[in-house]
Amino acid sequence: RNFQIAANRIEPVAEAECRVRLPRGNCDFQILIDDRPGQPVNAYQTLNDAGRPLLVFTVPLIADARNIDEIAFVMGHEAAHHIGGHIPQTQASAQAGAVAGILLGALIGRGDQSVMDAGAQLGGFVGSRQFSKDHELEADALGAVIAKKAGFNPVRGSAFFDRLPDPGDQFLGSHPPNADRQATVRRAAGM
Repeated sequence: RNFQIAANRIEPVAEAECRVRLPRGNCDFQILIDDRPGQPVNAYQTLNDAGRPLLVFTVPLIADARNIDEIAFVMGHEAAHHIGGHIPQTQASAQAGAVAGILLGALIGRGDQSVMDAGAQLGGFVGSRQFSKDHELEADALGAVIAKKAGFNPVRGSAFFDRLPDPGDQFLGSHPPNADRQATVRRAAGM
């Protein structure tokens, strides 16, 4: 019930924010539940084959949410990834990293295909992580704005981070420390 209420209120706000920031982008969000058995606590943003942005939530994430503000904040966060263009930016960085890795592998391995393949794989991984922490903080900030405009308390919603393992400040980690994320939400929400 909380999931549907949050979706009904977040979707129009997220679409309005998207149209302002991406006037030529596809802002027709579809919010879905991934009910496949065995899925972890997770939510993510992706695109369908036609380029429509999808906000997908696993059943364990919905069950783990302690209140509607947590669900709404996560929805706003995932919508913000689309609005921020994070998928194409990550793909471009990964491709650039892979090319650099191939070139380095060719120099080091003197044309050995296995060395170039390993270079491409490592370079792609490093490239994909280049902006990932920044993307998460950007999505936290805009997600807080979206949640607040939809009438939710994003600071209360960001308490969801308290139950996630804190990634700390790992080199090449994909997510920033939970405390940094909560501070970003408080600033963005003006709370």
